[in-house]
Amino acid sequence: MQLTDQDIQHYQTDGFLIVDQFIDLDLVERLRDRIQPLFHGDFETGVYPDEWYWRPGLSLPDVTREICNAWKCDRTVASVALSAEVGRLSALLAGWPGARIGQDSLWYKPPGGGKEIALHQDGAYIDYLAPAEMVTCWIALDDVSVDIGTLQYVRGSHRWPLLAVEGEFHAPQKDYRWAMAETARAAGVSHPEIVSVTIPAGGCAFHHGLTWHGSGKNLSPTQPRRSLGIHTLSSAACFSEIPAGYIYGRYRQVNSTQMDESFFPILWTRDGYRSPHLANYCEDAIAPYVLA
Repeated sequence: MQLTDQDIQHYQTDGFLIVDQFIDLDLVERLRDRIQPLFHGDFETGVYPDEWYWRPGLSLPDVTREICNAWKCDRTVASVALSAEVGRLSALLAGWPGARIGQDSLWYKPPGGGKEIALHQDGAYIDYLAPAEMVTCWIALDDVSVDIGTLQYVRGSHRWPLLAVEGEFHAPQKDYRWAMAETARAAGVSHPEIVSVTIPAGGCAFHHGLTWHGSGKNLSPTQPRRSLGIHTLSSAACFSEIPAGYIYGRYRQVNSTQMDESFFPILWTRDGYRSPHLANYCEDAIAPYVLA
């Protein structure tokens, strides 16, 4: 995929860019096949994910399910989440020298009323990084529309101030748009424009780390909404002086701000570097060879 000047302008203006075809349907099917086993604890590599929301027999059936850093557990997910092509496109959109993975998010929104995900900004969760910048590649694993709880963006909201607005994330009790509306008012925006993504399985959307986004309920009685989000950082990113918290703080080295490539591998750089160990860990299912 080659980004045009118009693509980059759309991203900079709207805070997101839609790509109707990104991965082929065979790869989509392979990723779908891994979702249920992963949520039931079948981890191919023997490594647990960093975050695992929803457990069989313990969690409510209508909660939207999420696993973070499934790439550490499963090589099929890794073959996409660690693709050089994801890194290349993210870096070009952001103007970075290269891109590394911050985390992935594997999603399953169940049919029959699967719960909302509150509108939020990814940038609100990464103040422990410098630069605190992120680009997300969200890949649809089903044909997505409003009816099945597709991803929703607030156009241009990446230009609003980043404000600390408390709110629930999974299965919010308030209106899932509440925190966004509060921030819009503070930014002087009276009528924020919410854009519901409509793309086929295998399409994707790239969005800025400050773009407000989330999703409504899955109203389909039979069709789940499955997706894979890949959150990338600049290849030059490091830890800041702000504590990283109990999950990602475990990966900070003593007396160092460097981000270890074992846990935050570099996917692509303009000068051709990619973390060497990735070649032995998994295939690159999107672009085995990506030129600078």
